[in-house]
Amino acid sequence: MTRLFNDPAAFADEALEGFTAAHRRWVRPVTGGVVRATATPAGQVAVVIGGGSGHYPAFSGLVGRGLAHGAAVGNVFASPSARQIHSVATAAHVGGGVLLMYGNYAGDVLHFGQAAERLAADGIEARTFAVADDISSAGPEESAKRRGIAGDLPVFKAAAAAAEQGLPLEEVLRVAERAGARTRSFGIAFSGCTLPGADHPLFTVPAARMAVGLGIHGEPGIGEEALPTADEAARLLVETLLKELPEDVADPAGQRAAVILNGLGSVKYEELFVVYRRVAALLGDAGVEIVDPEVGELVTSFDMAGISLTLTWLDDRLEELWRAPADTPAYRKGALDAAEPDLDRAPVTAAAQDTAVPAASDASRRAAGTVLAALDAVTRVVDAHADELGRIDAVAGDGDHGIGMRRGSTAAHRAAADAHGLGAGAGTVLTRAADAWADKAGGTSGALWGTILRSLGTALGDREAPDAARVAEGVTEASAAVRQLGGAEVGDKTMVDVLVPFADALAAATGEGLPLADAWDRAATTATAAAAGTADLLPRRGRARPHAEKSLGTPDAGAHSLALITRAVHGALLDHH
Repeated sequence: MTRLFNDPAAFADEALEGFTAAHRRWVRPVTGGVVRATATPAGQVAVVIGGGSGHYPAFSGLVGRGLAHGAAVGNVFASPSARQIHSVATAAHVGGGVLLMYGNYAGDVLHFGQAAERLAADGIEARTFAVADDISSAGPEESAKRRGIAGDLPVFKAAAAAAEQGLPLEEVLRVAERAGARTRSFGIAFSGCTLPGADHPLFTVPAARMAVGLGIHGEPGIGEEALPTADEAARLLVETLLKELPEDVADPAGQRAAVILNGLGSVKYEELFVVYRRVAALLGDAGVEIVDPEVGELVTSFDMAGISLTLTWLDDRLEELWRAPADTPAYRKGALDAAEPDLDRAPVTAAAQDTAVPAASDASRRAAGTVLAALDAVTRVVDAHADELGRIDAVAGDGDHGIGMRRGSTAAHRAAADAHGLGAGAGTVLTRAADAWADKAGGTSGALWGTILRSLGTALGDREAPDAARVAEGVTEASAAVRQLGGAEVGDKTMVDVLVPFADALAAATGEGLPLADAWDRAATTATAAAAGTADLLPRRGRARPHAEKSLGTPDAGAHSLALITRAVHGALLDHH
């Protein structure tokens, strides 16, 4: 378990602060993460990586010459927000465009995609690439749905080495795509990890058993098998990966591969070496030439006891990039000339709090008071049910939904209170809350709740007194925006299974002329029933999808939290109608 922490909610920020203090030769802090402390040639493509905390040395430990130009760092097991990613990318950009790289998780896909759009709006050319190397999380026919685990490293490195050679953005992206298509990983675990402040691991494995097909966010394995010897574990890892070769590799014999035996947090290096001796022998028996193997902790999951094996099948170009030198706090290879410090770039710090708000009518400012009361109710109901939401989420996911919702709702309420105190209207109060929720929560729920609040804020505006019809219109627009952003539809076992019927019921009730509180009451009842109904669904999207059968009988955590929130908001509406 994680024993040394202060406030669990501050763990990720404090860890990043200590990391930058310890590694000033390589990195400097910026809002949202870190960038290189050394100078980068003008016009070079900036490779910006990122993801949640809890995986060190991924992601901040991989920033330096020959590897990433910057890393956006989210909360524990939660993707960084679009604002964090945009901040890091802006600081790392030196005129050649930005390639954003991350593991293939829904929250990362949403936030990095949004960041790329913001960069483009700023006139900075940006592309995104998601690493999807975990063969246990989806079959070959659905490889685009696979999770990213320790395969992040060789794919990041290939793209970064290509950028160091001065290649343009599109060619650097093609290198990433080539490396990603030739990278496969598979892992096993003997116990789950425990998050800071938690009193139990995210999953447990029965005595004398192991979990097979792990995820690096504390997700349980796809299955279980008897606890192996080191040699048996090596055989399972190698044989599983050799069963799935890249499309242009017919036989492993005569092929070259970059090999990574990765420890996930609490398997000791000596244990890894015992396993690797057999991995090397088995690959040799199969005719595979191993190129610059790596054995150690490269992508971890806090204190998870487990290992993963990654193979990147090399061609001449990929081998050149894999062997290229790199110098980062946690990963070094070859030799580089002495680095020049980046003295020309001013430190990037958190922006000062915005004390200006748009002009608003008296009616909208009064409505903002109701919005603030509603957000206070949201914060209180989330706080009361955070442990329950985490328990539900841990059945087939990573168990962090309650933590993320607490961080997001608390930040949103604080930002809304600040804006309300400055005299903001209802629309501005909601949009400030939207940015804060997305920024502090991260993950999929952070992106989606940011979208919900922003859609409502846009619909309400700052000029008019929002009536029931306008509120219903805003909820309907939020429902559409969430579906467009996340790609989920009713039946996928997500929050959409509640949001859509809630929006439809609210629109119907306001269309009948019901006052807002009464219409919201009817819609909240619909939401509660819809959330309960998700217990009978199999997840088709997100982290729970590989563990679909385990989730039967348990409602979706995001759907359940949304239903709780709709009922809590109804109470606030009754008090302020």
